[in-house]
Amino acid sequence: MFENLTDKFERAFKVLKGQGQITEINVAETLKEVRRALLDADVSFNTAKHFTNVVKEKALGRDVLNSVSPGQLMIKICHEELIELMGGNEVDINLKGSPAIILMSGLQGSGKTTFTGKLGAYLKNKKGKKVLLVACDVYRPAAIDQLHVLGEQLAIEVFSNKEEKNPIAIAQAAIQHAKGNGFNVVLVDTAGRLAVDEQMMNEIAALKQAIVPAETLFVVDSMTGQDAVNTAKAFNERIDFDGVVLTKLDGDTRGGAALSIKAVVNKPIKFVGTGEKMDALDVFYPKRMADRILGMGDVVSLVERAQEQFNEEEARKLQKKIMKDQFDLNDFLAQLQQIKKMGNVKDLMGMIPGMGKAMKDVDIPDDAFKGIEAIILSMTPKERSNPGILNPSRKSRIAKGSGTDIQEINKLLKQFEEMRKMMKLMSNPRNMMGMMSKLKGMGGMPGM
Repeated sequence: MFENLTDKFERAFKVLKGQGQITEINVAETLKEVRRALLDADVSFNTAKHFTNVVKEKALGRDVLNSVSPGQLMIKICHEELIELMGGNEVDINLKGSPAIILMSGLQGSGKTTFTGKLGAYLKNKKGKKVLLVACDVYRPAAIDQLHVLGEQLAIEVFSNKEEKNPIAIAQAAIQHAKGNGFNVVLVDTAGRLAVDEQMMNEIAALKQAIVPAETLFVVDSMTGQDAVNTAKAFNERIDFDGVVLTKLDGDTRGGAALSIKAVVNKPIKFVGTGEKMDALDVFYPKRMADRILGMGDVVSLVERAQEQFNEEEARKLQKKIMKDQFDLNDFLAQLQQIKKMGNVKDLMGMIPGMGKAMKDVDIPDDAFKGIEAIILSMTPKERSNPGILNPSRKSRIAKGSGTDIQEINKLLKQFEEMRKMMKLMSNPRNMMGMMSKLKGMGGMPGM
């Protein structure tokens, strides 16, 4: 996400590279490029102008320390202002009430129903809540069916009534059902339209007034850019929502909606959708997003995703196996599957500082590990535990079973063996200390 914006910001800061001091001339030149980058990202002109004016004022008002270059200072100021532009701090979802009622609003096609399922999974798995999904889109039977499919997939109950055509009656019946059956949270999915119209606005306003939700969320497709911001403004004027949800952010290389929406409607972005899977939902952290826009990575989010898949007991067992040099292809396969659960591989790599730029033109498909998995799964349990027994005839059989060739199998085995040696070496603190002292004696490694 935000690839284009990151590139343009980087180009803008090159104007100050090698400059000894910040002057009105080189600041103006840099900020001209920054403003152009924001406008190209579909940020509104007024927002882009205000942003660059604030940055200019702060840049010219600061002394540059000897240890900091003008370029670094400009990046720091832009980083601070991007965080401020996107809301400053993350804002948690309001779950007050028994049950807490969350109302979804937005246009048709924005991803409301999918988000309702994702939010249900998030509240169930991460907050430990008993969630009820409510289908109140009385105009589109497919939306009701979609919510039921998602509910079944996530093991979350769905309340609907295809005979009833009044969304208020459905929502009120669902709330009574929730109160009588110990549900903590009720998520109400509503109808959308292809464009903002009076009937739609009257309906969502009446529904909000009738059920008095703890939270009203506006769900919008981030890829529509400035249109998303304009739609948010129209909805906010009528229903005064509490927060914004940006869907399809993984496909948005521009990022205009994420940068503009808070400034225009003065409501926080609470969640972002980052993929099609039901766990591809993130709390919106302005600082982390600013880090990514400026090419600084997002290590905190990467660690959090890893921790979600981390099993302490399994990790201890794995450490023992590594130390005894018993790490085998079964363990290797298990590690790959854990990485897959963390999300899109290219997205994960982009969270590592400096890797976003390196990975920009590299195409890593979602099924990047498919060939490796096929090879390992085509082996017998004995072969996975003892890769050393793999002779040419065994490799030939595995190649046929996995749809690969012997060269690919040899390549995998070589990489696995190198990785196993490295893991064994790193698991022993004495070896690590020896490696460090050798590097110190050699004056370090160039380019490290």
